[in-house]
Amino acid sequence: MNFETDHLIFAAADVDLTRSPLRGSLDRETYVMGAFNPGLTRLSNGNLLIMVRVAEALRTPIEDSKIHAIRWDPDQGYVTDAYDVAAVDASDPRKFMVLGHQSKIMALTSLSWLLPVELNALGTEVVQVHYDKAVAPQATYQQYGVEDARISRVGDTWFMTTCSVSAERHSTTLYTSGDGLNYELRGIILDHQNKDMLIFEGTPGGKYFALTRPLGDLYFAYPPGSEFAPGPSINLAESPDALHWKPVDTPLVRPRRGSTSVMKIGGGTPPIATPRGWLMLYHGVQPGTLVGFYRTFWALLDLENPAKVLEIHDDTPLLEAKPELVSGIKELLYLTDVVFTTGIVEQDDFYIVASGENDLACRITHIPKSVFGGAAAS
Repeated sequence: MNFETDHLIFAAADVDLTRSPLRGSLDRETYVMGAFNPGLTRLSNGNLLIMVRVAEALRTPIEDSKIHAIRWDPDQGYVTDAYDVAAVDASDPRKFMVLGHQSKIMALTSLSWLLPVELNALGTEVVQVHYDKAVAPQATYQQYGVEDARISRVGDTWFMTTCSVSAERHSTTLYTSGDGLNYELRGIILDHQNKDMLIFEGTPGGKYFALTRPLGDLYFAYPPGSEFAPGPSINLAESPDALHWKPVDTPLVRPRRGSTSVMKIGGGTPPIATPRGWLMLYHGVQPGTLVGFYRTFWALLDLENPAKVLEIHDDTPLLEAKPELVSGIKELLYLTDVVFTTGIVEQDDFYIVASGENDLACRITHIPKSVFGGAAAS
């Protein structure tokens, strides 16, 4: 689909690395591999905030037959670790696999931290970049970075979920804020690999609900003739306090046979209430490139019982990657055909939607409510 307002708002070149959290201790030259996958919320002053994932990478990762990765250490700050080039598979520019282990062992070519960028009310201009409020590793379970913020406002509290990466675990962590701009780390809330935890912007039945997307390398087959395809699914969890979560027993949105998104699906935006149901935007992945074609689809969940799926729209993508958006920075591209939608806010008769474009930049799109069959925020 094409939309009148659809543009990049912040990109890798907009990051001032002299103000990076890594500058305090890392003595090697770095560059911004990507500034992307922005969490989105509205501040009390009416402006928008995008929480941008900044992937900071070594300018020269390979030296003397060694490939290096950045790691945060609680005593030394940011350091680098060296691996023999001959002992890794670095075919994916975002990571390298350490060979010779029974399990899959991965290291990253960048370390991610989060940069709050304040926009005007429509998301069309940058108002201020808040380097002093950046979110960077501060616990050993974040030694390889903090990734992919999603922000939900429930009452007077802003909840921000992130993916924290370390050798200890690959977990979902929670930050909370009383103003949407200053965030406090509350710790791990999902102790298993989970990339897309999205807290609902509301409390149906007096409970907190969240979309989750557990990861794994093994999935069991559905029976022949089933409408579903095996693989990762978007699940639901509930909580009395947003800190302690119990998975809902039944899966929520599963990849369907015949769909173009059978490779992988996962949550995109925190669900928001509309008169017709909870509106959720999610990503579906089709095989065909190094990481697959990432596109955005949408679904509606029942307002009173979010475990009930009312509609799934996975035939026509809501958003796809747009080459013309990155034409001016195409020399920096290391991925193509990826749009990763991460935030949504209501504005009059349309929604402001934030996405990551090709793991390189932040994209803002205004999508009329009429696209969703008249769904409008309550």
